[in-house]
Amino acid sequence: MAKYLLIMRGTDASNAAMMADIDELMAATQRFIGDMVKAGVLLEAEGLDDPRQGAVVDFGGEAPVVTDGPYGETRELFGGFFLLDVASKEEAVEWARRVPAARGTKIEVRRVAGSDEVPLAGA
Repeated sequence: MAKYLLIMRGTDASNAAMMADIDELMAATQRFIGDMVKAGVLLEAEGLDDPRQGAVVDFGGEAPVVTDGPYGETRELFGGFFLLDVASKEEAVEWARRVPAARGTKIEVRRVAGSDEVPLAGA
């Protein structure tokens, strides 16, 4: 088994469209989460707060620069995630294809590297 992160990436327009059907969308999402729990693959699922409430720490210069949201020129925003424990990337993709809140958005499927794969300083 491997861990995969299904990253919800939306735009201002797709987020606004989702808000129009929020009650139906929340009900469908709860059913989807229930399906993942029954299948034994869901480890975690979280949605993120409005990006205007966040900040960016930019390490592009000499010292880190902190900018409060909203962010300028953002085409896609990370809106939430599902963390799954599945047998393969293909299984993770199949779950991603079923996410009910994805109309007008993208879902990025990324394997979570195991602790034995991350180089440690001094190791």
